[in-house]
Amino acid sequence: MHYINEFKIFLLHLKDNSQLIKTLIKNDFKKQYLGSYLGLIWAFIQPITFIAVIWFVFEVGFRASPDTNGVPFFLWLISGMIPWFFFVNGFSSGTNAIIDNSFLVKKVAFRTSILPVIQIGSAFLIHIVLILLLILSFILYGYSPDLYWLQIFYYLFCNIVLLIGLSWLTSSIRVFIKDIGNLIAVLIQIGFWATPIFWSLKLVPEKYQYIIKANPMFYVTSGFRDTFINKIWFWERGYESLYFISFTTILFIGGAVVFRKLRPHFGDVL
Repeated sequence: MHYINEFKIFLLHLKDNSQLIKTLIKNDFKKQYLGSYLGLIWAFIQPITFIAVIWFVFEVGFRASPDTNGVPFFLWLISGMIPWFFFVNGFSSGTNAIIDNSFLVKKVAFRTSILPVIQIGSAFLIHIVLILLLILSFILYGYSPDLYWLQIFYYLFCNIVLLIGLSWLTSSIRVFIKDIGNLIAVLIQIGFWATPIFWSLKLVPEKYQYIIKANPMFYVTSGFRDTFINKIWFWERGYESLYFISFTTILFIGGAVVFRKLRPHFGDVL
């Protein structure tokens, strides 16, 4: 009951300080991209270049693209890559949220739990543009919008809640253990290759597929493909949806508890 009240207070704080949060997200976004010659373009160069390289290697080079259910490989690829890019950007910046904004941590009236939310919000701005490009790509390939496309809001919400829980956990620990940042970078690399983003789950023997499905980002990336390609509602993935919701809820609560326990000591270390 105590933690439910804490969560309600947190939501009220988000509502009451929505204008401040928007301003901080804008400032963080500008700080990252608008100080260089190419500015905002840099936010898209990395994901687009990476997608182009993977497409070239598997479609043009090796000509060994996976089974895509008759959908062009490019569409199949970007529908899995785009949610992954948001996860990586949000997780990386969210982990460093406290360290990078230490000047705000020392302000008594500032609620530090919104710092990871601000970093995730900054990454979300780029994600929205990439989703619009994803939708445009499907339309240009001749695919018409349908009701399934509305599911994108559900999977966006799933990704955001997952990121907030993870970022609360890692950003609070990062203050005390600097190695966490390097560990996260390694885990992200492993996670990319372990998630069926440019390869199909069908390549894994059925008796081992549960290991891949235990990765929460499998649910999100598969959900994007269910939305645009497979035409499957999230409730049709009954056990997978239940697992993801349970896992994310536990992570969200656990991250909040750890953050709350460590928060009083941030100022002493920073």
